[in-house]
Amino acid sequence: MGAGIRGKRRNPFASWLGLPLITLGIYGIVWVYKTNKELNAYDRRIDVNPVLSVLAVTFGAFLIVPPFVAVWRLGTRARQAQRAAGLPELSAGVAFVLWLVGGGPLYLQYEINKIWGRYPGSLEGQQVPLYA
Repeated sequence: MGAGIRGKRRNPFASWLGLPLITLGIYGIVWVYKTNKELNAYDRRIDVNPVLSVLAVTFGAFLIVPPFVAVWRLGTRARQAQRAAGLPELSAGVAFVLWLVGGGPLYLQYEINKIWGRYPGSLEGQQVPLYA
């Protein structure tokens, strides 16, 4: 089992549409970084370098494939974190398809919030137990 660090609960609609529109897309990049970093802090078995994920979804687009790999892996990391929280696991395939049509951050943030909701009364940055 073990313990991890609880991440920040975010409004899925703000993460998906509101803040990216207001910041002209910059928040989407920040969201990818923060989400990957929080999933790694929550469960150290989730191996990720958040900076490389950001590079893959930004500059990696010139090579076409890296953003798709980064998005797929973000979905599998969220699924792995749900497993560690003892929750039913999301579908990485659904997350990937939704990302392709523009709804990926909405779905993923909603699912990630379920992980943080597993620990009522805990605060962001607080140590919490892992269940699996």
